[in-house]
Amino acid sequence: MRCYVFPGQGTQKKGMGRSLFARFPDLLRRADQVLGYPVEELCRDNPDRRLSETAYAQPAIYVVNALHWSAAQEDLPPADFLAGHSLGEYSALFAAGAFDFETGLTLVQRRAELMGQISGGGMAAVVGLPEQVVEEILKRHDAAGVVIANYNAPEQVVLSGSHQELARIKPFFEKAEGVRGFIPVRVSGPFHSPAMAPAAARFRDLLASVDLAALRTPVVSNVTGRPFGPDAQDIRDLLADQIAQPVRWTDCIRHLLNAGVSTFTELSDTKVLTALIDRITAAHQPAPDPRRDLIQRIKHDILQPEIGDEALDFDDHASFRQLGLNSIIYVRLARRAATVLGVPIKPDVIFQHRSCAALADHLLTRDDIPRAAAPKTPPAPLRDYQDERVTALLRDCANGTLSVPRTIEAIRALA
Repeated sequence: MRCYVFPGQGTQKKGMGRSLFARFPDLLRRADQVLGYPVEELCRDNPDRRLSETAYAQPAIYVVNALHWSAAQEDLPPADFLAGHSLGEYSALFAAGAFDFETGLTLVQRRAELMGQISGGGMAAVVGLPEQVVEEILKRHDAAGVVIANYNAPEQVVLSGSHQELARIKPFFEKAEGVRGFIPVRVSGPFHSPAMAPAAARFRDLLASVDLAALRTPVVSNVTGRPFGPDAQDIRDLLADQIAQPVRWTDCIRHLLNAGVSTFTELSDTKVLTALIDRITAAHQPAPDPRRDLIQRIKHDILQPEIGDEALDFDDHASFRQLGLNSIIYVRLARRAATVLGVPIKPDVIFQHRSCAALADHLLTRDDIPRAAAPKTPPAPLRDYQDERVTALLRDCANGTLSVPRTIEAIRALA
């Protein structure tokens, strides 16, 4: 199954969306009518560095996400699920049909204004520490008002709080074993924290008057890590709650993986979410399934070489007769199975267990059958430097988790 994901604030940059402006001029015209200023100019030129301001950054990201969604509808297959990180959740709900483009942009514009009114705080990413360790450090050093705002990946969280407290606790995190960075996030306030409660309350009042349609595609909520339900009021409540509650991105992706999603496509100019999803997926180890593994070996290593790619999509419980196999091929399959598994296999075994599932079940009763293929040799690691923290930061930069400027800033902070 496939999921499309949309990024949120912090991914804005000069020139974003440039490749799609000429392709969807009507959408830009509609955006300009809602916002009252040319969004293409804002994204292309970033006049007066307005993209660093929440009131401009959030609408701009929503519009650019909508451009990517418009392109995806023409260029890519349909999605089974949708998800967005923080602000990106509005793009996901728009794509799912909860509201039209203009309604979504109006909501985002008002949300940005309300959030931008809460000042005196900021956010910082902590890379390299599990959330339990982060919570322990916050508790040990009495970090007043500092909370985990984003659970982005198993070892990457974002803190939210006052500038003074974030600056005070920064040295404690930088000294923690395994930490790879304490990096400021490009936002103008302590988002997704209790400090945003006034903005959430005012936004809740606005949402009460907004009509929401049934979702055409499931959307996973940042607040719960589960899909939004069918009740429109529940959607309104979760959107309001999201402003002052943490983004549980790790839970969102774990739910999607458990639901069977195997392909994630980030619809944006960046690959920030892609890098986070790769980390979550790598840490998401499903329980071993010897039967499933053996069925896949039968398809890939025994059937496919004899009958071609048709074997890969063949139903686990369908009879080999549907493939038109004759006695000669059964003999060849038995020989190939013996070679692959390294033990004698008689043609009668294939003939009597004429489906991938039945053959796997029989083979699992034999003590002489290896349960899994030999592990592949892992790729050679990056060359390690004397300071392993530098190596880790370079890896984060290479996979897109950290931008080049942030990587340089973090490395300099280690000096």
